[in-house]
Amino acid sequence: MTPEPHLQAGAAVKAADRAHVFHSWSAQELIDPLAVAGAEGSYFWDYQGKRYLDLASGLVYTNIGYQHPKVVAAIQEQAARMTTFAPAFAVEARSEAARLIAERTPGDLDKIFFTNGGADAVEHAVRMARLHTGRPKVLSTYRSYHGGTQQAVNLTGDPRRWASDSGTAGVVHFWGPFLYRSRFYAETEEQECARALEHLETTIAFEGPASVAAIVLETVPGTAGIMMPPAGYLAGVREICDKYGIVFVLDEVMAGFGRTGTWFAADLYDVVPDLMTFAKGVNSGYVPLGGVAISAKIAETFAERPYPGGLTYSGHPLACAAAVATINVMAEEGIVEHAARLGAEVVEPTLRELAERHPSVGEVRGTGMFWALELVKNRQTREPLVPYNATGQAATPMSAFAASAKSHGVWPFVNMNRTHVVPPCNISEAELKEGLAVLDTALSVADEYTE
Repeated sequence: MTPEPHLQAGAAVKAADRAHVFHSWSAQELIDPLAVAGAEGSYFWDYQGKRYLDLASGLVYTNIGYQHPKVVAAIQEQAARMTTFAPAFAVEARSEAARLIAERTPGDLDKIFFTNGGADAVEHAVRMARLHTGRPKVLSTYRSYHGGTQQAVNLTGDPRRWASDSGTAGVVHFWGPFLYRSRFYAETEEQECARALEHLETTIAFEGPASVAAIVLETVPGTAGIMMPPAGYLAGVREICDKYGIVFVLDEVMAGFGRTGTWFAADLYDVVPDLMTFAKGVNSGYVPLGGVAISAKIAETFAERPYPGGLTYSGHPLACAAAVATINVMAEEGIVEHAARLGAEVVEPTLRELAERHPSVGEVRGTGMFWALELVKNRQTREPLVPYNATGQAATPMSAFAASAKSHGVWPFVNMNRTHVVPPCNISEAELKEGLAVLDTALSVADEYTE
């Protein structure tokens, strides 16, 4: 559709936002949020009538795009039947959502604890692991993101943790594998895998294996840069966890529900964790929902021992109805397979061709509808295009890149010195090629800052 401009309405929305909305992760007086008038499919538009192709999928959650009619109808039908009900009761939408999720999780992750989003899913997974093992410490990697609540942000391995990290959360960070910026002086994926696993096991040894409750990993780290783990790494972590009686938690909040061209990224590596967190794509973000998929071993701990945790809106009927509809839509329309095909046949070859032509592209990596370009100032030295955690003038090259993409009608996902290509998993091939063409133009702007 071609949206009509509504300048007066847009000005009112913007004025109310600036007067009353306190935005996350932001210096409130230094931001200028876009006033959004509507969204449909892979696009959204502002009150001036300008459309944007959303290569960010909102915050990497609109896996089936905006306003899918079957999911909208399911929410409306559920609202007419039962808008809400307490979590202690058996409710059809909740039961069916749990069943559909459990059918798709790997191994015996057959029990589902519902939360309101990804961060509180991580909080509860850690609580379950600590109670199951009776141990205090939790390990997670640098270059990771697990959420903004207290335990989740302390598990996070990027600068958003710093302001909240008092050193008392029982979290120990270690280096995960990432060959392009290896901390292990590795030259091959095999070396990177072996040395990363050795580093992890050494960390456990020096922390005391009997004190470690869980290892929490994003199956494929998302915000930190979509670093695909090398073959054998996740299986190696599984072995280490089994060796020391540590709970293995995979965070699939961003990577799950079709994003990697599989229902869960764990399917790519044939690995089964003890706990798996999810959110975002479970219902395309239409109503807040997250959860923890729980193995039989962990569930047994709480068979006759009460689990000391819960949420007022756990398994909210509207959110669960949206999840049921979303999962059914993904199955009926072959969206997971579509994401895998477009990733292999369109995104990967196009991004690799762009990398050959643009000196600002240091590396291309990803799968399905989950890709990242590592932008650099110098390909030989691999110096990032902007410094780590750059702000203000230091972030100018990435700001200029993002501004170019937006000016040509594409909304990018930019983080530090990376841009992600994470469109809706059901984006059409024509729309995808349109977005990649704009990305080509924006990379020319980034090239101007290279050496």
